[in-house]
Amino acid sequence: MDRPAGIGRQGVAPRPPLATGARAMLRAVFFDLDGVIIDTERDGHRVAFNETFEHFGLADRWDVDLYHQLLQIAGGKERMKHYFTSISGQPPVAEDRLDGLIAELHAHKTSRLVQMLENGRLPLRPGVRRFMREARDAGLVLAICTTSNERAANAVVRSMLSEFEFSAVLAGDVVSHKKPDPEIYRLALERSGCAPAECLVVEDSRNGVLAAKAAAIPVLATTNYYTRQEDLRRADLIVSCLGDEDGQRATVRKPRSGFAAGGVVYLDEVRRYLYE
Repeated sequence: MDRPAGIGRQGVAPRPPLATGARAMLRAVFFDLDGVIIDTERDGHRVAFNETFEHFGLADRWDVDLYHQLLQIAGGKERMKHYFTSISGQPPVAEDRLDGLIAELHAHKTSRLVQMLENGRLPLRPGVRRFMREARDAGLVLAICTTSNERAANAVVRSMLSEFEFSAVLAGDVVSHKKPDPEIYRLALERSGCAPAECLVVEDSRNGVLAAKAAAIPVLATTNYYTRQEDLRRADLIVSCLGDEDGQRATVRKPRSGFAAGGVVYLDEVRRYLYE
């Protein structure tokens, strides 16, 4: 696979797990993409799906509420198949041709989304660049772990995150099982060479939180329009965003007090709270 600028070393052997009861040192941060790095779901993926349906002459349109329902299905191709077979009740083609059509639709949808990302139509979420810089400057390993298409993930890295080096950008079909299965985070552990307790996952959804926790990795959840009502209680920390000193501030849901009191989630504070 061709890697964009900013994607670094691969295949590092993982370190042995920490002894039971040992307190870990933070060595790596794994970021989900959609809803964490960029708020892509409502105004990116959903819009690209609808533009694709129109391009192919389909009458289907996904409004904000329907797309919220569909987000319970991980993966764009899987989402369309669920919609056509279980919700619309009227698949656009015969069953034996449906997978082929979905592949065409998904390829076109991905192209539309990549154009949006490369044109800067979807900005980074508050605090993301600052938090990544703090992690980089602290010498931590960075990785992206997403069910989003590989082209879209790489477009984000090329156009918006080229200043960072990632140990891996894991996307799309790189794993056989999508979140909440922990496979993608176990692969990130393998690539980073870190033990689970030495890592932090930044996620936004219940499926993502469950995937990370199944891999035994601490989780910082940043909510968005679609995930703010989800059951994220298994996350170790829950905030509305990472926050910026000169921009949008974070609202803290967990813990109830004593964390990010100024509305900005700093890496050092996360480290003190979870790893010291």
